[in-house]
Amino acid sequence: MELETQIKAYMSEHLIYVDYADEWDNDTSLLGEGLIDSIGIVDLLSYIQAVYGIRVEQHEITPEHFDSVNRLAAFVRRKQAAAQAAGCGGGFAMGASALQTME
Repeated sequence: MELETQIKAYMSEHLIYVDYADEWDNDTSLLGEGLIDSIGIVDLLSYIQAVYGIRVEQHEITPEHFDSVNRLAAFVRRKQAAAQAAGCGGGFAMGASALQTME
C-alpha cells in the first residue's frame, strides 16, 4: 500500500472526527481545515515514528511537514532515506513546546 494511502487510512480511522472527513484529499490543510488538532499531531507523530521507523526532532514538528498527507509522506520518505544513509534507526524525540509551534 502506498505511503499516502496508509497515512490517510490511519488518520481517517483514528484522528478525523468531522462529518466531511471523506471530502478531504492528500493536499488538504489538516490544520487549516480543522481536521486535526495538537493532540492529533501527537498521535500522528507517535504513529509515524513507530510504524515507519523514523525519529522526528522537535524542530521538525512544523506545518511544513505535518499540514497535509502529501507533506507528511514526503517528510517520512526523506527521514527514512536519511536514516538509511546514516545507517541508523528511528526513535522518539518531542518536547511539549513542539506542540505550540503547530497551533
